[in-house]
Amino acid sequence: MGMKEPMTAERAVILDTETTGLEISDGHRMIEIGCVEMQNRRLTGKHVHYYLQPDRAVDPGAYEVHGISNQDLEGKPRFPDIMDELLAFLEGAELIIHNAPFDVGYIEHEYRLADRPIVLAEHCVVTDTLRMARKQFPGQRNNLDALCKRLGVNNGHRTLHGALLDSEILADVYLRMTGGQTTLGLDERSTDEQARSLASLNIDVTALPLIEADSASVKAHDAWMERLDRAEDGNAWRRHAEAE
Repeated sequence: MGMKEPMTAERAVILDTETTGLEISDGHRMIEIGCVEMQNRRLTGKHVHYYLQPDRAVDPGAYEVHGISNQDLEGKPRFPDIMDELLAFLEGAELIIHNAPFDVGYIEHEYRLADRPIVLAEHCVVTDTLRMARKQFPGQRNNLDALCKRLGVNNGHRTLHGALLDSEILADVYLRMTGGQTTLGLDERSTDEQARSLASLNIDVTALPLIEADSASVKAHDAWMERLDRAEDGNAWRRHAEAE
């Protein structure tokens, strides 16, 4: 699929899908897709969101994950009804997806079934946040819930998976993984304001007066350290070093 490393595209789309089951080879289909737009690392409020009629039953195991029933999908559009609008929204963006091979595989599969085969990486740059997370946090759990907990992203409202909700959560996770946030608005300050803030922290320590302890203070300190060392069986400094 030719996935690339994360880039600094001005426009990004965070995307998630839900399906009738796990394996395309078992005839499973996409039943929900949610996408939210970021411009210059800020959510714009623009999104696309579709529930889709898959013309097959939802597996019980998949229903337990996303809570979308066969009845929920009655009367929903089929993929060919929305495929042009979807591709227009994705075109030219950096696509940010958690476990991208799964979602990209299903999207490309739907286009093939609609006799419009595409390679999504030829229309967009695909960034896989699961691969990013495995590099940043090797040997740890890196599903979306685990990343939210690790990075301090609030997902308390996420009781079931949902494509649009998960896309919004992933946007926060991605920004924190790549050094940015959506809530503090620090980048809205002018360059002059930021420079003044940094200048206030630029302290010349060589200009500060050096006050040396007198002999009485030195003796008192040495006596206190000797008592501390005896109380710790001679291990005071070793324990301090281990704690650091």
